Amino acid sequence: MVRFRDFLARFRPTGTPGAPTVGVPADRAAELAAELEKPLGGLTGTQVEAEAVRAEGAQEAERVRQEAARNAARIVELAHARAPKVRAEAAAAAGNAAKVRAAELSAAGEQAVSLVRARTGERMPALVERAVALALELEPSEGPGRHPWQQAGSAE
Repeated sequence: MVRFRDFLARFRPTGTPGAPTVGVPADRAAELAAELEKPLGGLTGTQVEAEAVRAEGAQEAERVRQEAARNAARIVELAHARAPKVRAEAAAAAGNAAKVRAAELSAAGEQAVSLVRARTGERMPALVERAVALALELEPSEGPGRHPWQQAGSAE
């Protein structure tokens, strides 16, 4: 990068006013190149070393990738080997849960049946009495299939 002082040096007169003098103007580009030649020359070794480090890093990365691929293949192989056992365990757990639920539903059904039987036992005597009373109220003159609440002359 050009320093500000060097930038201003461009605008200085190359010689003193007056009669021309013989001289060679300063070649700043050559001076800068000569000044930077030694430090930049030392970078060549650094560049070679950096390239070697990059190559070593690429080899190490490839080795890590291959090891990861082997580990992944091993994990997949173990998972495939364990899959039947895990499936059987899951099926057993689901079967046990289904048995428990079936037992719960069966118990609930038995309870509902008990309630219906209890209600039947409570209501049956009254319904039997009513049915008997209705049966005894039928008169032979009314004819078969007629109920006392049907109007005379109705089809049903």
